[in-house]
Amino acid sequence: MASAALLVFVVFLVGIAVSIPIGTSMVLGSLAPILLMGKGGSIAQVLNNTFSGANSTPILAVPLFILGGVIMAEGGISKKLFNFFAYFVGRLPGGVPCAVILTCLFYGAISGSGPATTAAVGSMCIPFMVSLGYEKRWSAGLIAVAGGLGVIIPPSIPFVLYSLATGVSTGALFLGGIFPGILIGLFMMAYAVFYCKTKGEDRALINQKMAELKGNGFWALFKESFWALLCPIIVLGGIYAGFVTPTEAAVVSVFYALIVSLFIYRSVHIKDLIPMLCSSVKTYAGLAFVLAFATAFGRVLSLTKATATVTNFLTTNFHTSWTVLTVLVIIFLLLGMVMDTGPAIIILAPVLLPAVQELGVHDVHFGVILVCCLSIGLATPPFGLDLFVAGNLSDEPPMGVAKRAIPFIIAFLIALFLITYVQWFSTALL
Repeated sequence: MASAALLVFVVFLVGIAVSIPIGTSMVLGSLAPILLMGKGGSIAQVLNNTFSGANSTPILAVPLFILGGVIMAEGGISKKLFNFFAYFVGRLPGGVPCAVILTCLFYGAISGSGPATTAAVGSMCIPFMVSLGYEKRWSAGLIAVAGGLGVIIPPSIPFVLYSLATGVSTGALFLGGIFPGILIGLFMMAYAVFYCKTKGEDRALINQKMAELKGNGFWALFKESFWALLCPIIVLGGIYAGFVTPTEAAVVSVFYALIVSLFIYRSVHIKDLIPMLCSSVKTYAGLAFVLAFATAFGRVLSLTKATATVTNFLTTNFHTSWTVLTVLVIIFLLLGMVMDTGPAIIILAPVLLPAVQELGVHDVHFGVILVCCLSIGLATPPFGLDLFVAGNLSDEPPMGVAKRAIPFIIAFLIALFLITYVQWFSTALL
């Protein structure tokens, strides 16, 4: 069976190496041991598992959270959130970049997506920061890395995918992501303050802009921002109070986004809904194909005892949880540079989770580490999606943005070190 398991991985990895789409590579990997060795089930089982993988109620949370994020982005919610946070911290040294990071943190609790957070916050904040004298590439680098917080702060689409792949509670994963997301944000803000103090800011211009913001008073600003601030409270509060499941919460987020954008802020019109639906479908379509075949791929891995082989290898060669986590973090960081977050989670999580559990690692803690590592990949070359989003928004080359993003990535990595080796950050709220 070990040879059959190896064949699955070899065919899959070769497929990716020669630029075959990940979903198709999974199909080829699933069929290889069946067609060449007569092991791993049958073609009929692969087809049945594929359809059962697509026929899942929890999976509906993914496209719904994507749609809710698109509606919120088009509704200009990010600007209202930024104004609210800038009101409190904008006058402080490094306050404007810190307000941007806080906006990404909070917007992540609305969209659940890194690229969506980068696009929504960056489209407004990059021009604003440049107008205040901040370097364009530095501003874009900040947005590219801070946008990754959108996949850590709940509700998080990658956490939903991890739950689908492993059976770990989605609600527990959402709770597990709160402290790590805040910790990463704090480290990034610490660097932003250090940079602004050492490089200097145009304090006169910043104070002028903040005075204009404060001119209408706090209550007027709070009234304008209230509905944007309320969204994550309704979604997450509904889950943890037991009123709705994560999938039902995704439905609530869509209707809430529609009501707020159409009738309260009036920033979206009925005619805009069809393009929004099209955008959401395009975003989800490729991932849906991968999700469908992930069940069949996982079943073949199980029948060929690939999971048991990986577990045996790790537990035999690594005898402590911190050593295996160190190795896996390095692997995850490298994979994050070349593989999209969703497929990476679907493929890696069910294979590696049994092994790390054997060494005493909590299933939620492992999920948080995996998602945090892959979220860094969103801002690292050569294929970091957030880099391309931020680059397009700033009219700067992605590699130029990547260079200015390096200090923020280092701040992220320091926080990741603490999250990896101090399990409390992931499990304190469970």
